Amino acid sequence: MAVPKRRTSKAKRDQRRANWKLAVPGIIACPRCGEFIMPHRVCKACGYYKGKEVIAKAE
Repeated sequence: MAVPKRRTSKAKRDQRRANWKLAVPGIIACPRCGEFIMPHRVCKACGYYKGKEVIAKAE
């Protein structure tokens, strides 16, 4: 059975655990209405994507 030959130091252990962080999602402002949206998705506020109306909003 494999057994560690040396004890892992606190510095090495912490370096290994340092990469466990949440990534901030890329949020952009809609060029038409200014609402914050995820990129490459239809804006829920105005229904536009790439300058074209994709979802007709009942106003």
